[in-house]
Amino acid sequence: KMVDPTLAEMGKNLNEAMKMLEDNQRKMEEENEKKYARKDIPGPLQGSGQDMVSILQLVQNLMHGEEEEETSQSYRLQNVGEQGHMALLGHSLAAYISVLDRERLRKLTTRILSDTTLWLCRLFRYENGSAYYHEDDREGLLKICRLVIHTRYEDYTLEGFNVLYTKQPVIYISSAARTGLGQALCNQLGLPLSCMCRVPCNTMFGSQHQMDVALLDRLIKDDVEFGKLPLLLVANAGTPGAGHTDKLGRLKELCEQHKMWLHVEGVNLATLALGYVSSSVLAATKCDSMTLTLGSWLGLPAVPAVTLYRHEDPSLSLAAGLTSSQPVEKLRALPLWLSLQYLGHDGIVERIKHASQLSQRLLENLKNLDFIKTSVEDELSSPVVVFKFFQEYSNRDQTSHAAQASTIQHPIISNEGHIYDTFNQWLGEQLAQLVPASGVDVVELEDEGTCVRFSPLMTSAVLGTEIQDIDHLVDCLKMKIPVLTSTLQLREEFEQEVRRTVSLLYIEDLGWPGLGVVRYNYHSDEKNEDKQEKELEKINTELLKKLNELESDLTFSLGPEFGGQKNCVYIGMVTEDLDVSELVETIAATGREIEENSRLLENMTEVVRKGIQEAQLQLQKANEERLLEEGLLRQIPVVGSVLNWFSPFQASPKGRTFNLTAGSLESTESMYVSKAQGTGSTPPPTPTSSLAKQRLPGQKAFKRSLRSSDGFSETSSISHCDDLDKLDQRPPNLSPGQEQGPLEVERAEEQKEVVQAKTDTEDTHSDQLPPDCTKVEDQASLR
Repeated sequence: KMVDPTLAEMGKNLNEAMKMLEDNQRKMEEENEKKYARKDIPGPLQGSGQDMVSILQLVQNLMHGEEEEETSQSYRLQNVGEQGHMALLGHSLAAYISVLDRERLRKLTTRILSDTTLWLCRLFRYENGSAYYHEDDREGLLKICRLVIHTRYEDYTLEGFNVLYTKQPVIYISSAARTGLGQALCNQLGLPLSCMCRVPCNTMFGSQHQMDVALLDRLIKDDVEFGKLPLLLVANAGTPGAGHTDKLGRLKELCEQHKMWLHVEGVNLATLALGYVSSSVLAATKCDSMTLTLGSWLGLPAVPAVTLYRHEDPSLSLAAGLTSSQPVEKLRALPLWLSLQYLGHDGIVERIKHASQLSQRLLENLKNLDFIKTSVEDELSSPVVVFKFFQEYSNRDQTSHAAQASTIQHPIISNEGHIYDTFNQWLGEQLAQLVPASGVDVVELEDEGTCVRFSPLMTSAVLGTEIQDIDHLVDCLKMKIPVLTSTLQLREEFEQEVRRTVSLLYIEDLGWPGLGVVRYNYHSDEKNEDKQEKELEKINTELLKKLNELESDLTFSLGPEFGGQKNCVYIGMVTEDLDVSELVETIAATGREIEENSRLLENMTEVVRKGIQEAQLQLQKANEERLLEEGLLRQIPVVGSVLNWFSPFQASPKGRTFNLTAGSLESTESMYVSKAQGTGSTPPPTPTSSLAKQRLPGQKAFKRSLRSSDGFSETSSISHCDDLDKLDQRPPNLSPGQEQGPLEVERAEEQKEVVQAKTDTEDTHSDQLPPDCTKVEDQASLR
């Protein structure tokens, strides 16, 4: 068809115009989207995502962190081992298996769960048991408590907590159990804290870390009389602190008598996999449930803990949460399923036996060490070794303490316990730092106080502890024992020396592991407490700096970061060759020197200010005197110049100098006459510590000298007598075999008289010297 060219051109222009409008509209919409885009999206999530390499690099940086953290964690990472890789592989496989179809997933998870449960029950001698796999090691006990509540309270499913109100349940735990276990159970179960009963340990017979069975029986009977329902007892096969095992056989009989549930947990349960098991631990196989932490025992990362239990009603187990119908939750056992197959029975037994051998090796070495007290349940098979530094009273200490009144013996004993706790805390930290592969840590026990614990079943598989690490640990312990004994013995002497020194104040800090704490007592008439406190801080800070500049083996510091005393000098551990008196004298002398310099500087500021004011007044007075001497005519500009030309006025310049030492203004006339500064009072010498003793070459400060002053005096007197004998036998400058002439005899007599006169003079001076001073004459001068 024929189209009008005008219409065609118009249509073309219209299309172009519409396209331009649409483009502008699209650009405006994009700008509006950018303008109103969400700004709260985190940086890593913005845009279209990141590539895999960047994400893995971020994970690597987060794992290693700074260089210091990398060095401290590299040892732990390199001991994961192949069995650890199998456990890590299990987590990845669990995520992959979870996407299978439902029927195949059900068959696979059932096989994995049943195999793992059967293997664990056979390994740890727990027949006909079921297993619950959980991440938190307390979660298994929590589910067991719910199972027992459902079992003992038949209407609990329908009426809930109303049933518990009529008959309050009671859960019994040992006083040696984990800290906070009872409170955590009550919080999760919704029970009041009155439902939790802590059973004390033995005080008279048996181990002090075992539950008192007779007292438990009385507590249960009392609760029954008050209408309460004894529900469950938590026993230990290896307490968290000392590794002791409760009397599980008697506890099982008591629980059967009162229809209670017995749950056992602890590190000693690992020994059930060995060929020989002690009877105390073997009784755990008869309990109603037990919790196993295989991850730490076998060095398997991120594997779940397992709670084995026996119960006949699967519906109640499902209601308590011990079993689940969800196949994905059953995959928790997959990492453990893979790792157990990889290790095999021999590998599992070998790792547990190796940990027991490490404990025995350490225990045998500790028996041969003095001042080390061990606390183990069974010396032949205890997998946990607890030891502490402890020094019996010496004869001197017994005499001093016997003289104390009975009213103050209790504080002394209490203070001694605090001091030992502090020293053992320091010892544990030092050993853990020197031998990190040992895995030792510090534990607080109720009766023994602070102790050092070695529990290889919890650490050796992860840290890769070997026999040579134990030998290294013992060597480090042997080096630290002399330091501990010396510091403990010298603490009292240091306290007495400081209290006898006027300018020092002894600060009693029982939490400081060292020789002691001292403060330089600043005497000031200043009434402003803030200013006096700042001056005290300034002096003690400068004192600490001066002491650290000395060449000594001592460590001086401001004390702990938190909880320490302010404005004090903390002295660390010392050795037996420390001269305490010299140390205290040096601290006092250095403090006085700093105080004198500080006061000198303050006085100098005031003297300079007054001197400037006096100088201004004297200069003004000198100008007035000069005007009177010159006369009024000489002050007129033209007349004064003419008069000075005809009759010059001779005036000597009068200046002033300020003597900082004397604090006074002096005239400068002598300077212009002699062209030199006039002789004034000489400044005093810089105050230095005259109490520092002369040390031998290479000897550090505060060390006792091996040679005493008495030895020097005896040597001097012997050499002096030898010189007299030689002079009596033969005159000087006379060769052997040569006869003495009259002149030589007379010269020898004169020299003998001179020496004798010197001897008498020295004896007179030596009588006037203090008894601790000796005068040593040079043999060359005698001759």
